[in-house]
Amino acid sequence: MSQLILVRHGQSEWNRQNLFTGWRNPDLTEQGVREARNAGKALRAEGIRFDIGFTSELMRAQKTCSLLLDEQGQTDLEVIRNVALNERDYGDLSGLNKDDAREKWGEDQVHIWRRSYDTPPPGGESLKDTAERVLPYFNAEIMPHIHAGESVLVAAHGNSLRALVMVLDVLSEDEITGVNIATGEPYIYDLMADGSVTSKRILPVG
Repeated sequence: MSQLILVRHGQSEWNRQNLFTGWRNPDLTEQGVREARNAGKALRAEGIRFDIGFTSELMRAQKTCSLLLDEQGQTDLEVIRNVALNERDYGDLSGLNKDDAREKWGEDQVHIWRRSYDTPPPGGESLKDTAERVLPYFNAEIMPHIHAGESVLVAAHGNSLRALVMVLDVLSEDEITGVNIATGEPYIYDLMADGSVTSKRILPVG
C-alpha cells in the first residue's frame, strides 16, 4: 500500500489579482503561505510522512512544497523539480486580467479556453496538451515510487493536478471540465502497489 498526496500551491499574487498565470512566476501571498502551512499541519495531524516529493519549476509550487514540509518536520526530504509538472501555459492570456479577457474575446470564448478539455488559448496549452506532458512524467518518474510502496507528495498546479485527477478518478473529458482544485487543499489517494486507487479523500485544512 502507498499514498499519493496532491497539493495545489497556495494563493499566488496573480491569483489574488485575478490574472491568468500559466508559466509566469509570481510568489505566494500571505494567504498562500498560510494555506501551505495549514496543509502541512493537517497532513502531520493525519500522521502522514513522505518518502519523496515532486514539484514544478515554478516558485509558487516550490514554496508551497517547502512550507508544507517545514510544518511536517521533513525539511531534508528529497524533492525533485521538473517542468513537466508546470501549470498549463496560457499563452497570449498570460498576465491578463480574466475580466478584461472576457471583455476582449467574450464570455463564451474565454470559458471555452479555460474549461474545455482540448481547446487551447492562442499560443497556449489545453488541458489535453498539459496531460500529454504530465502523464508520461508521472508514469516514468513517480509511479515507480508508488510501486515501491512509498508515500509521495506532488505539489503542483490546478491544471497539472487535474490531469492526474482525471486518470486517478477515471473521469471523462466532460467530467474533468467541472473539477476545480482549491489552493492548498490536499488530495489523499491510497493506492495498491500496481497503482490502482483504493480510496480518495480531500483533507479539509480550515
